[in-house]
Amino acid sequence: MGGSLNPQTDDPEFATSPRHEFNFWFDPEAARITLRAHWPRIDVTTVDVSIKAMFTEDMLAEISKSPNPAAQYIAKNSQERYYLWDELAACAWLDPGIITQDRELYMDVDVSHGPAYGETLTWSAALKPVGLRLVHAQVDLDLPRFRNLFIELMSAPMPAAGRRSSAIRPPLGLPPGVLRPGR
Repeated sequence: MGGSLNPQTDDPEFATSPRHEFNFWFDPEAARITLRAHWPRIDVTTVDVSIKAMFTEDMLAEISKSPNPAAQYIAKNSQERYYLWDELAACAWLDPGIITQDRELYMDVDVSHGPAYGETLTWSAALKPVGLRLVHAQVDLDLPRFRNLFIELMSAPMPAAGRRSSAIRPPLGLPPGVLRPGR
């Protein structure tokens, strides 16, 4: 969750600094280490896709109907509408089909301690510096599918008191076997 390519928005935070993003800016060295690590695959939930996932009044109304304590907490404490940054990243991890478009590129973070410190840097395969990894930068999503999954997860009933699960169960709407212990 981080990075910004060229978000299409009137939000002044991103319209005037399209390569600036909080997570990369807050700790550019950690972001650089993560982007250069030898993961099997790197998927990045960028600002470009996150700003398309707003927490709406309709979503709040649906979640408010649930007796789930997490849903009730959100209903009570969510007075502002905001981007669902982390929620989108988590839902995309649970259901990768939510993401409808990504850009394959080589991504890094400026750690020069100059005016662009913490900004997202990207290259094509032909121009990439040595040591960078291919990144799948998420740029578009199936918004209704995301909203439905988010509402479904937030509205899920709590397990019966005292009952313990011996295995991780997939969230509602996901096929069995998607999440297994040890993954």
